[in-house]
Amino acid sequence: MFLALDLTGTFAFALNGALTAVRVARLDIVGVVTLGMFTALGGGMVRDILVDALPPATFDDWRYLTVAAVGSLVAFVFGRRLDRLAGPILVLDAAGLSLFAVSGALKGLDVGVGFMQAVILGGITAVGGGTLRDVLIREVPAVLSSGLYAIPALAGALLVVGADRAGVADLPAAVLGALVCFAIRMVGVRFRIDAPAPPGAEHGA
Repeated sequence: MFLALDLTGTFAFALNGALTAVRVARLDIVGVVTLGMFTALGGGMVRDILVDALPPATFDDWRYLTVAAVGSLVAFVFGRRLDRLAGPILVLDAAGLSLFAVSGALKGLDVGVGFMQAVILGGITAVGGGTLRDVLIREVPAVLSSGLYAIPALAGALLVVGADRAGVADLPAAVLGALVCFAIRMVGVRFRIDAPAPPGAEHGA
């Protein structure tokens, strides 16, 4: 199940990153595929390096690179059509965020890290690719500037780890965590809800 979640999240983030390249940065095919693959694979690579799972799954399993490349090419070919849908980038971003938050937490549990460490791994896996995406197109990373971005990821990861400690099976725990993360993220986008910030400071997280 971990592999299925990871590959689904990889595809969603590849689409998201490539659509950003098409719609926002207006890059050529090399730029679109590069941005899509960095978005899709960046968070998982950071996660694997932190838990000393070397080489990272990206380089140990051909399916990661293939899925990321296919997702990027789909966005390149159909990007203008997808652009007609309501908020495709935001929806895909929320989907990738949710799936990676769950898969990152499950990976942490699988390698035997502690409770909070697994939650943090879920958050890092979720926001890592999007952070690389934004840096590459010279934008302030969404995790620092967008309302409720890291918080939904951490909430989803927390639910997964908590459910595991309570003896809940991985599949229902993963589905619940992903749905909660996705819902919080989309509610934040829809109603422009921001994380708390110091008085006079810009919001983020």
